[in-house]
Amino acid sequence: MAMKDFLEKNKILLGVLALTLIAGLVVIAQRWSVEAKNKTYDVVLDYSELELLAEQSDEDISWWLEQFRDIGITRVGLTEESLTSLMESSPFDVTATMMDEVMQDASWRSSYPDNFVQQIEQRGYDRYDVLVEVSGQEAIDFVTEAVAARFPADSYLQVIQPDLFSSRYPAGDERAYILLDGSVNDTLYEATYSYRDTKGKGFAERNDIASSKLMAISLGLMPEKVAIIQDLGMEIIPRTMSYSGHNDTQYAEAVVAGYEKYGIVPEYIIAGGEAVIGYDDGEYALDYIRDNGITVGLIETNVQRENIMQSGIEDVARGTGLNTVRVFSVWNYIQYRYAYYGYQGAEEIENTLFRTVVERNIRVIYFKPIKQNKSSYAYITDMEVYRDMFDSLNDRLARHGISMGRASVMEDYQVARPMLLALGLGAGIGGALLPGTVLPMKKKWTLLLAGAAAVCVTGAWAVMPNTFRLLASFASAVVFACLAAAFSLQAAKRAGQTLPARSSLGRILPVSIGVLVIAVLLSLAGAVMTAAPLSSTDYMLELGIFRGVKAAQLLPLAFFCLLFVAYYGFFEKNRAANHLQIKDIVSALRWTIPVWAIVLVGIAGLAGYYYLARTGNEADVPISTLELLARNVLEEVFLARPRTKEFLVAFPAIMLAVYCAVKRMPFWTAVFGLAGTIGLTSVCNTFMHIRTPLYLGFIRTALSLVFGIVLGCVYMVCFDLLCQLWNKVLKKYVEAE
Repeated sequence: MAMKDFLEKNKILLGVLALTLIAGLVVIAQRWSVEAKNKTYDVVLDYSELELLAEQSDEDISWWLEQFRDIGITRVGLTEESLTSLMESSPFDVTATMMDEVMQDASWRSSYPDNFVQQIEQRGYDRYDVLVEVSGQEAIDFVTEAVAARFPADSYLQVIQPDLFSSRYPAGDERAYILLDGSVNDTLYEATYSYRDTKGKGFAERNDIASSKLMAISLGLMPEKVAIIQDLGMEIIPRTMSYSGHNDTQYAEAVVAGYEKYGIVPEYIIAGGEAVIGYDDGEYALDYIRDNGITVGLIETNVQRENIMQSGIEDVARGTGLNTVRVFSVWNYIQYRYAYYGYQGAEEIENTLFRTVVERNIRVIYFKPIKQNKSSYAYITDMEVYRDMFDSLNDRLARHGISMGRASVMEDYQVARPMLLALGLGAGIGGALLPGTVLPMKKKWTLLLAGAAAVCVTGAWAVMPNTFRLLASFASAVVFACLAAAFSLQAAKRAGQTLPARSSLGRILPVSIGVLVIAVLLSLAGAVMTAAPLSSTDYMLELGIFRGVKAAQLLPLAFFCLLFVAYYGFFEKNRAANHLQIKDIVSALRWTIPVWAIVLVGIAGLAGYYYLARTGNEADVPISTLELLARNVLEEVFLARPRTKEFLVAFPAIMLAVYCAVKRMPFWTAVFGLAGTIGLTSVCNTFMHIRTPLYLGFIRTALSLVFGIVLGCVYMVCFDLLCQLWNKVLKKYVEAE
């Protein structure tokens, strides 16, 4: 069916589809308004790693904090002490040992006071408990008070005695002995390993106890560290480690009392461990956070997709009315990107931070100092490196209207239910139009199909509202990409029917550009319909994410293959029909598959694997250093980086498909048309990343289109010259024969 006939026959449904698109644009405008106010980001320094940096430099921790304060970074993440940190990096004399290890020494009882041993034997113990020994009055006060405040009285035993073992310790020495009641659920094990016999065969597997979660539970802030930070006028963002089973209201009250002791009301709560504080008993954290106007931090995973969802974090985020920001932790693999990709300094780390803020709605950077990329422990101790990096980062962010300060919080915007229904109906009506692009559908059947789709959509909207918006978004991504592919191929065929095969480039170029522009606009309409259902703030914060990205990319490619057979059969040069015929099925069944077809399928399969494997942040195929550097350059030059596969391959391919259709080369029309369909799906895919601000998607697509047209013209000239050369060689060969 010619495009004109298709439009005439389906004008009613197309009119309704246009109305649903208007609904989508209204939603997009409202989301744009929300995003436009979200223009401030913050940086929180990690105290523990900054302390390690200071140890490697000629300056102390106060000097380093002061330097960062002077460049506008005023908040410091301070992790509460635990038994593990007290043993490893504190002036306190603390030892914590698993009873499993203690019990392996047959004479262990003689190492501890008799009355303590008698008490724990009377009480009972097992290999999952933790035995703690503390020396020194300050350490004893800190640990015993923290344990008493955080643990139920029946879950521990404390004995504090002076002058024990006077032959071993100086006179007046005080020691505290604590037994914490642990369980198998608290226990941490070494990786499973096996004994082997003399023949190298496995004999028995072992799971040795390594530690316990009890050793990681927060016991409070170290007073000396608090004083260092507060004396500089900087604000503490406490990091509390909470673990299920030891995270009740008593624990939460002790944690908050520790905050209040130092006058701390956190700007942000960035949960650590397994849960938010007090989550064993319900809503203590929510009440505390809500009463004090604290912003909840959602930590992005190290693969830059979704958030680390500790127990209760989503409930707290939603309970505060989404008074929430996304947090980017500078993971260790990012810390090592100094002098990376051939740069001289911290440019690639700066690029990473820039993308987190601009492209992923990150509004808090939890910053850890830079390490040398060939050393796991050596830090970069030149403050100028950090100053230059943040100065450059802020200059680049200013182009996007983003500045450093208290992290801005997005307004809690939710897509209205009637709008969701309209968007779903748009996807359903678009889907009802698709069969008419490959089959000789009568108008009444298309209308009946659209009616059935409307009934199904309305039912799904009423019965499963949460799943509905995901389905509507996914369906729009597929349907509109397929409609755009149908238009581009049908328009290419129409150009081949109206223009003579000997048409000059001057005649073909305007037509091919027009086809490309309209096809991209159709995909952009699909992008709007894809993004609109998921434009609620919870999706922009990645409390929910788009599902089915790869399927949304593959289905339009499969549909294009069906379209091509409908419009060109098996590479027919003068096919009149624009729909599938019985003879197409017969031809497929009778087709003797030539070797070139097998090779082509193999190449297409490899290309498809490469295309899908590169998709997403967990791509199986690494991107070359050269391409990454090129991306960085585009990112610095333009407000948004155009997508490589669009402007470099797919959009020029649509123009080449039109050229090949005019030149009566159906095989190459298929090849370039399929490549072009990748670009049309990519436009929708750009807007599937709901966390990315809308303006970036529109700018990115516009730049890809402009560059694609320019490169398409260049490619067409080159391809035309190659065709002329091939024809000359072929003519000469035929004449010689």
